[in-house]
Order: sequence, then structure tokens, then C-alpha cells
Amino acid sequence: VQLQASGGGLVQAGGSLRLSCAASGGALDYRAVGWFRQTPGKEREGISCIVSLDDLYYVDSVKGRFAISRDSAKNTVYLQMNNLQPEDTALYYCATGGNYCTDRSDIISTSVFNSWGQGTLVTVSS
Repeated sequence: VQLQASGGGLVQAGGSLRLSCAASGGALDYRAVGWFRQTPGKEREGISCIVSLDDLYYVDSVKGRFAISRDSAKNTVYLQMNNLQPEDTALYYCATGGNYCTDRSDIISTSVFNSWGQGTLVTVSS
């Protein structure tokens, strides 16, 4: 499966963006799809993941602000990001792998994903 992430941009604090992760070469249904972000000098952080409508994951820093969803017809996963803050500035990646989102420590970990899209840059100005 090849992934294409898009939707990043420049937004003022308090604004919104919707990121898209479009897949080709295979269906995303029944696969875990995660969103990660990375800033210079820091490790890639898993922030949200979807397996099914009943199996969603968010890290505390984005809970209540970000929402992950899937459109099976478009073979695309979205990340709606609301009330963006300067600390959300990062390169955002989507990834997929098996049918689970977390490692044994219950973390959305890069180790459980094996197919990555290119990053899309989100910049939030204060």
C-alpha cells in the first residue's frame, strides 16, 4: 500500500486544517492507519490512529481537538484538526501496517507500522 498525505499549510492559532491520507495499491479497510508528527530534533510521535469506528486512539495533547475518520469509498483517512496551537507545528505523516495501533506499552508506535506516506507540513502561527 502506498500512502499520500496532504492538507498541511499555514494557519493562525485557533484555526483548523484537515489532513488527508489517500491510499493506492490496497484497501485501508481493516488496517490500522495512524497519524504521526515530528519536529526537528525530536522523535516521531504517534498522535492518532483508527482501526474501526469503535477503535480510535488519541494522545492526550490532541484529545478533544483532533478527530480521525475513514472514508472507505475514497480509500482515505482524514485527520480533522481544530483549535490548532503553535505547539502543533510539525511535519505530519500517515502510516499503515497491520490491524492494531499500539505496541505492548499501549503507545501509537512507529514500530507497528510499515508503510509510510511522505510528510505534510503544518505551521501554526501565534
